[in-house]
Amino acid sequence: MFIWHALSMALAMGWIILWPLILGFSLSGAIQAVVSHRQMAKLLPDDKPRTLALATALGAASSSCSYAAVALARSIYRKGANFTAAMAFEIASTNLVIELGIVMWVMLGWQFTLAEFIGGPLMIGIMAVLFKRFITPRLHAEAWRHANENIPGKMEGHASMDMSLTSPGSIWQKLKSDQGKTATSHYFVMDWMSVWVDIVLGLLIAGAIAAWVPESWFEKFFFTAHPLVSAVWGPLIGPLIAVISFVCSVGNIPLAAVLWNSGISFGGVISFIFADLIIFPILRIYYKYYGLKMATYIFGIFYIAMAGAGYLVEIIFAILHLTPHDRNAMVINQSITLNYTSYLNILFLILAGWLVLRFLRTGGPMMLKMMNKPMSDHAHHHH
Repeated sequence: MFIWHALSMALAMGWIILWPLILGFSLSGAIQAVVSHRQMAKLLPDDKPRTLALATALGAASSSCSYAAVALARSIYRKGANFTAAMAFEIASTNLVIELGIVMWVMLGWQFTLAEFIGGPLMIGIMAVLFKRFITPRLHAEAWRHANENIPGKMEGHASMDMSLTSPGSIWQKLKSDQGKTATSHYFVMDWMSVWVDIVLGLLIAGAIAAWVPESWFEKFFFTAHPLVSAVWGPLIGPLIAVISFVCSVGNIPLAAVLWNSGISFGGVISFIFADLIIFPILRIYYKYYGLKMATYIFGIFYIAMAGAGYLVEIIFAILHLTPHDRNAMVINQSITLNYTSYLNILFLILAGWLVLRFLRTGGPMMLKMMNKPMSDHAHHHH
């Protein structure tokens, strides 16, 4: 009964976010089908504001899981992109993507989605300033040497695949073509396969915490009786909770909803969601890619940028009177019933079934075998 309570809550949360996930990954797949990765390095030669804005836009359009985002960032860095621009691309491709925003809107509310898309560029800006101040040419040279040692990380095959369409025509013409439908289906399934473990893990952790941890403990831990202390504490502790939770990408939204219901500050939720790029497995990949010293700087600078963005979002939303006060995210005591969520899930499951079927009929299974295999920087999968 004790375990079933946690599992039932995890299943209920999974049911709530099912249609938003399918919708988000479908839209993301369509965008990736018409946005090419091949010229990114040439477009990101420096760390000027305009270049960082472009890196942010390209990252948001590329929509990768955290592991694939880290691998792709190294790939474009090795091809000539500026290191800071590559890091901006990495942050955007996992924190400013469609599926994340949709799931946040459904589970947490529109204010959190807006905060995510305001806080993301702020975090990138803080990161860029700190990189310019603390990353020396010598450290850059050391990171460049490590990056070119071809040490494999995770999801490198997925990150190296470029299935975008190069045929002439409008975006709509490309998407409705056979090649466009196939590319969309391949991105849809590959993105799902790259994050499903994190989504399941996130749901299980969120269900366990919601079911087993007393509300009184959270009230003390998040200082809910002291609003000012809570506002200061939240963005500092949020990223550290993410580091030890081992959950990344959209998988940490259910846990973010539980933390919000449990009393963490608004800025603390945002900084927690941003921190999917400093969980322990990814820190280990930074070490393999760039060496211990650069990995340490990345962790420290990312942490400061995430906490700083959380503080800025807290202040901006307080000034604009947009901070949500009702702690009723859709996680507690939810049951699966025949309502609008169920109807939407059925509708989008039909869409997902069609995309999976097309994936299976157009060479998709062969691609799955290559997801975790290191691929040459010059090797791409084409349709």
